[in-house]
Amino acid sequence: MRQSTIPSLLLLIFSLLAALNTAIADTSSALLAMEDPQNPLIRISTSQGEIYLELFPLEAPSNVENFIALAEAEKEFTNPDTGELIQARYYNGMRFHRVVPGFVIQAGSPVYNPLGVQVTLLNDEINADALGLDQISALNPDGSFADVLNIESRSDFHEDILTPLYSQRNITDIEAALNRQYQVLEALQNLSIKAVYENQGYRYDDSRKSRPIERGTVALANSGPDSNGPEFFISLTAAASLSGKYTVIGEVVEGQEVMDRIGNTAIEPDQFSSLSTLIYSVRKAN
Repeated sequence: MRQSTIPSLLLLIFSLLAALNTAIADTSSALLAMEDPQNPLIRISTSQGEIYLELFPLEAPSNVENFIALAEAEKEFTNPDTGELIQARYYNGMRFHRVVPGFVIQAGSPVYNPLGVQVTLLNDEINADALGLDQISALNPDGSFADVLNIESRSDFHEDILTPLYSQRNITDIEAALNRQYQVLEALQNLSIKAVYENQGYRYDDSRKSRPIERGTVALANSGPDSNGPEFFISLTAAASLSGKYTVIGEVVEGQEVMDRIGNTAIEPDQFSSLSTLIYSVRKAN
């Protein structure tokens, strides 16, 4: 009996050591892949594997600090059932609730937090000039709109371009719009992508560095300007239409294959699916 038990225990020990060595190797390779080893390294452990993120505190200091505080249980939340203050690792036990294959994987919404806690929203930390958005015209030479604006219909044009332009100029009725149509046309012809976004309410800080949203970029999901909370997404591709509207907090430096595995299965946010990837933990790795 003991002869069969000891090899089994040894096998278990060796398996645990192998798993530990793998984890160490992953962390070590992630550290080597970092742009700046002084930046925070975050390990997201999921049911599909581990993803390592390098965060950029010099580029988005308030939002990076908030992300780390949520992950490391450094914030107090009010229990919605009892009213008591609680501390917990915010992301543990959550899922990637939205997956658009070839586009993004997304997690962290308070709507899907197991504790049901609410969080404070923070301002954007974006430099549109660093992204070159002040130099890109909203209109192409043929009169069509730049691809990054995703203007695909008349309603898109009214909602994203014309209504904010009218609001900025205090044009509130059809008569005023007709009387000032040439002024509006001139404004349209001189409109940059940055100006379009500013008309929509985005405010930029040209004192900081900003990065475009590329494959592996980690940015904060929002519901409009200055509405950053705990919800984040990882881009599966370069997405110029997102740059300038979402605060970038980091990038994937290890675990791109895990990111892609998660991104292979479409997940609708309003429908629970057993196929959605579970987040075991999000915590600092350095």
